[in-house]
Amino acid sequence: MQLDAFRSFVQFLQYKVIIIMKNFVYIALFISAVVLSACNSKGKNMVRLTTTHGVIEMKLYDETPKHRDNFISLVEQSYFDSLLFHRVIKGFVIQAGDPDSKNAPADMRLGEGGPDYLIDAEILSPQIFHKRGVLAAARKGDSMNPEKKSSGSQFYIAWGAVYSMEQLEAMQRVVERSMGRKMEYTPQQIEAYTTVGGIPFLDGEYTVFGEVTKGLEVVDSIQNVECDRYDRPCEDVRIIKAEIID
Repeated sequence: MQLDAFRSFVQFLQYKVIIIMKNFVYIALFISAVVLSACNSKGKNMVRLTTTHGVIEMKLYDETPKHRDNFISLVEQSYFDSLLFHRVIKGFVIQAGDPDSKNAPADMRLGEGGPDYLIDAEILSPQIFHKRGVLAAARKGDSMNPEKKSSGSQFYIAWGAVYSMEQLEAMQRVVERSMGRKMEYTPQQIEAYTTVGGIPFLDGEYTVFGEVTKGLEVVDSIQNVECDRYDRPCEDVRIIKAEIID
């Protein structure tokens, strides 16, 4: 009887060990899958836009994962291929990502197209700000979009201007007085805006999720094209192909 009890106890322990080992394997597989997925996402953060004016390469920020992953997904679907830079304002921005622009006639107003979803804001100002060459998401205005959610596909590359410290201080006063929001500059912002340039008054209002690493001269070329009264280039400026690069 004691031997049978001992045998039963041993069998019970073996059963428990098997269950524990199975659970350990499942947990290990789950952790591996999560880590692999994260690595894959972080590994895909470089994008090349081949345009009719030249090549622009951009790095997508890991600090804004929702925008990074959405942009990557659209690139992999060839969503941006053949789309126009439909809004170009000299000294300000070049904007693209409207799917209605692919085969748009010359007199068609653009800027309302996109997928049937928005992206939650990932505004990280002042750490990430509108220095010249950053990639940011377009969006509807605050009256229609108080949460500052981003368009599912429309994006812009900032150009802006180079400011003196006096001009930055004047802009700060105007924004605080007319728009009713606090505006302060970090040393990093001051350094960028007084040397490289950018658009300080957009900080904190739109999600910045990447930056141009190569081809800033192409952005400069595009922002200098002649445009109609709706800011659409008179001669189409097209994204020939968007692709993920190493």
